[in-house]
Amino acid sequence: MLIFSDEEGTLWWHAHREWDRATVHGAIVVYPKLGTSYPFPIPAAELTLVLGEWWKENIMLVYEQFITSGGQPIDSDAYTINGQPGDFYPCSKHETFKLEVECGKTYLLRIINAAMNEILFFGIAEHKLTVVGTDGSYTKPLTRDFITITPGQTFDCILEANQKPGRYYMAARAYSSGVNVNFDNTTTTAIVEYKGNYDEYSPPPPLPYLPCYNDTLAAVDFSASLRSLASKDHPVSVPIEVKDRLISTVSVNAYPCPINSTNSTCQGPNGTRLAASMNNISFVNPSIDILEAYYYHIKGVLFGDKFPKFPPYVFNYTADVLPLKLEIPKSGTHVVMLKYNTTVELVFQGTNLVAGIDHPMHLHGFNFYTVGLGLGNFDERLDPLNYNLVDPPLQNTVAVPKRGWAAIRFKADNPGVWFLHCHFERHLTWGMKTVFIVREGDCPDKKLLPRPLDMPLC
Repeated sequence: MLIFSDEEGTLWWHAHREWDRATVHGAIVVYPKLGTSYPFPIPAAELTLVLGEWWKENIMLVYEQFITSGGQPIDSDAYTINGQPGDFYPCSKHETFKLEVECGKTYLLRIINAAMNEILFFGIAEHKLTVVGTDGSYTKPLTRDFITITPGQTFDCILEANQKPGRYYMAARAYSSGVNVNFDNTTTTAIVEYKGNYDEYSPPPPLPYLPCYNDTLAAVDFSASLRSLASKDHPVSVPIEVKDRLISTVSVNAYPCPINSTNSTCQGPNGTRLAASMNNISFVNPSIDILEAYYYHIKGVLFGDKFPKFPPYVFNYTADVLPLKLEIPKSGTHVVMLKYNTTVELVFQGTNLVAGIDHPMHLHGFNFYTVGLGLGNFDERLDPLNYNLVDPPLQNTVAVPKRGWAAIRFKADNPGVWFLHCHFERHLTWGMKTVFIVREGDCPDKKLLPRPLDMPLC
């Protein structure tokens, strides 16, 4: 697990070993320097809430069964808040997580979605949450009844303990927009408890309002409402002139089942094996690490620099009915090469192939500005006219809406080999990923550092 922050006092969480991250239950927070403070009133206390996903099976057994089947992974058995499922699951009520608060005080909640395959709605009964930061960067205060948080995302939220003393549920459940896509439809809870004496006969806490599991408009409205502070102390540096422009479809795909395969290995729709792609390329992991191959100029490592900068097939990406031949992706290991310090715009275009669904896209090595978000097909002529280039949120994970698009911009000023992928682990495993290689600059501080002498070989 790695935690970094672009601004002290915010939380940027990231954990990787793919499916192994289901076992992560903690976080590290970077606090402000002495003499500096938050751009909001100092809270009475701070608390990290890790929203997770739990299986009765060993997670690597779940992974192996998923790979073998060619279909979807089995649904999780529970969601968790700080490792506990909550009152609505068997045998967990006495262990339900409780947050004790005092009336009239404010609390800073650092919320992480560590779930594997689900975007989550999260809220607290009869209390509002005020978002003040996301993915390691401060935001203008945004007060809502609930937040929508994708796997890999973090939100810093202010909670005001301003209600009648008592107990109130905090709860999280899935936002799942795919048609005929299985998901865990249970609800995890924890308790906000005002200081006082409560007995076992106290009335049950009320539940918060959370949107319906497939409420795309609620999810998109929340994400599209985020804004950077864009203040004197917290300026933005949105690239205005773009030198490298890319558009990539993000799709769920399906391969025809090989002739010699059995039904047990082709459990996708109509006896197919499911896949996923960017610009119709389902990424194949190379034999050794791309960073090592690139840095040491190792010959014979099969990765090319021909990742398409635009979709190879232009069609009505969000139509209800699409030709079956478009569902079959190409397999390959192609990367995007970028010059050092170039300015990049990347538009993710969701498609309705196989299963139209949201995609939380995450880029390693950079934060980016989410300058646009919309439903339908991206219009290269009209949609950029409505970009937010004044105070867009600075993020490292963006939720591409179902049947929609998202546009990001960043400066490629971090030389190296950087992973770009969907943060749904099933989509990542199926191949919805690629790599950005940012070439070195001219000065020593703009070049890749060598491998540390004591670093173990892969």
